[in-house]
This record gives sequence, C-alpha cells and structure tokens, in this order.
Amino acid sequence: MYKLLLRPFLFLFDPEAVHHFTFKAIKISSKIPFVSAIRRSIYVVKDPKLEKELFGLKFKNPVGIAAGFDKNALLINELENFGFGFIEIGTATPKPQSGNPKPRLFRLKKDKGIINRMGFNNDGVDAIAARLKKRNTKIIVGGNIGKNTATDNTNAKADYIYNFKALHDQVDYFVVNVSCPNIGDVKKLQDQDFLVDLLGELVQLNKEYQHQKPILLKIAPDLNDGQLDEVIEIVAQSKIDGVIATNTTITRDNLSTDPEKVKAIGNGGLSGKPLKDRSTEVIRYLAQKSNKAFPIIGVGGIHSADDAIEKLEAGADLIQIYTGFIYEGPILVKEINKAILLRYRNA
Repeated sequence: MYKLLLRPFLFLFDPEAVHHFTFKAIKISSKIPFVSAIRRSIYVVKDPKLEKELFGLKFKNPVGIAAGFDKNALLINELENFGFGFIEIGTATPKPQSGNPKPRLFRLKKDKGIINRMGFNNDGVDAIAARLKKRNTKIIVGGNIGKNTATDNTNAKADYIYNFKALHDQVDYFVVNVSCPNIGDVKKLQDQDFLVDLLGELVQLNKEYQHQKPILLKIAPDLNDGQLDEVIEIVAQSKIDGVIATNTTITRDNLSTDPEKVKAIGNGGLSGKPLKDRSTEVIRYLAQKSNKAFPIIGVGGIHSADDAIEKLEAGADLIQIYTGFIYEGPILVKEINKAILLRYRNA
C-alpha cells in the first residue's frame, strides 16, 4: 500500500515538508488507542536469533535507523513500533542551528536517491538530551555528534566534548561525525592527527564515568584505500569501539537522473541506491584489511533484504537504513529481519 498509494502522493510535495508532516502524523496517530500495538503486530519481528551483542550492548535485532532521520529525538518511542533494533539521533551540536538555506533536500526518483545539504540543523544537544531523558522505551539509542557550523576547526574539539558530556547519561553509544559533506572544512576534520587527538581525548573522558559508552567513528564513502588504511590505524591508536561505514557521497557517478537536473541541485551528500556498492566496498575493505579488528555498522543504499544481507556478508555487524526507509516504506525493516532469520537457519 505504501509504494502504490502513499509514496506517490507524498512525493508530490517538497521532501523536507513531507518529512515534518510524516513526523507529526506518526506522533499524533500513535496517541490513538491500539495504533501502536497494531504497528508492532505488523512490523516487529521477535526472535532470540535476531539478537546481537556488540560493544557490551544487546540489540533486539541488527536493523537500525540512521542518524539524520530523527535528528532531534522526537520519535524515539514511536519508531520502535516499526521494528527497529536501535535508533541513532543527531547529528547534535552544542548550540541550536537552523542549517543551510532551503531548499536543501532533493529526491532523485529515477535513482532511488536523495541529495541533502541540511547542514546539521538541530535543536541543540541540551534540548535533545532533555527529550531523551523523558523517553518511555529501552530501545538502544546512539548519539551522533558534530560541531556547530560557526565553530572554527581549531575549536572543533571543544564542541565534540560538550556534546559528549551533555548526552553521556542519555545515549547508549556515541558516533563522532567528521564526514558529513554539508559542513565546513571536512578534510581538516578527517585529518589523522586531529582524529587521533579528538578520539583519544573522548576515550579518556569516557573513563571518568562509571558506565562507559562505546565510541564509533562515522566515515565517508569517498576515502581511497590509503585513507581507509589510516582509518584502521586511527581505530587502533585511539582505542575507539568501531566504525560506521558510510556517510553520504559527494560523487554523482552513473546516475539515471538528467545530468542538468543534478547540476541544478548543486552541492550536497548523495544517499540511497547509488551509494550501495561503494559503501559495501568500504565495509569489505575495512573488515578484510583489519582482519575484523573492530565492529562495523553498515549503512548506504539498503533498499531490500538482499542489500542488507550483502552488507552483513561484507563484514558489517549491524546495519542502518534511512533513504531505503523513505522509498520502500516501513515494511523494509520486517523484510530484512525475516531474511536474516532465514540466512541464520540456512547457515
């Protein structure tokens, strides 16, 4: 029903407006008696074989919603009803910011892709932490953190530390986001020396808490093999817990969408189907070259159960969806979990 009726209607309107409308619709409808229970009966797949222990955490299933979908932790309770095993909020910044000028979100329907240049628009980490404190679910929540656009790179570390302290009691794991193409000098933030220093300091700060939280690094799909080797070194040197591969891409290769339309859209990170193969390549490279020295959360272009299995077989321990959730609908989560169960039985 989603792809036949609802998606064609929603896709008639501005993507960002639809995003906000959908959030309100889910929020309001969840207050109607029995709606949440009905959603759980349709979408949630429960089976002990789906459970995954990683970073000292037990995930109900390995399918999560990626950062960027629920930036401000507005739908934590409601999203669990769609069958997700974990939710990643953010990217959160110390101060609230409106992000880049609109329009900043664009569909590439022929490619099942999305280009965004949102620019870390969010309500600020303190407001997000306050919402998380009131959540009524025990689902695992990750906190994706970044720097404010106005913060100079020389002071970027202070922004990450502020976020880390503000969210530490409210999230189950952290993701250090230095790979988003829609913020300032990304190259500087991905510099090996900078990252070893930043991540090392967060690891030391983490030790001051009674309950330490896993720290992961989110990387870009556009890194070459030499840069991926540096990522492996960074994980080893800083002693963080894992990697999320990958963020959106700045490339526009092999698209079916009219090149003039793509050019008119301009800058931004591309997600969805066009990212599928490259993100899988990055996962496979990291897993093989490091000899699976650290866990990997795979994200990028997952639009089907087969896409998800491909990521897992490449070396991902968990997966996340976002653009696939928009194009394929909430049934995608159930389809992936059922396919994982089938794979488990046939292994």
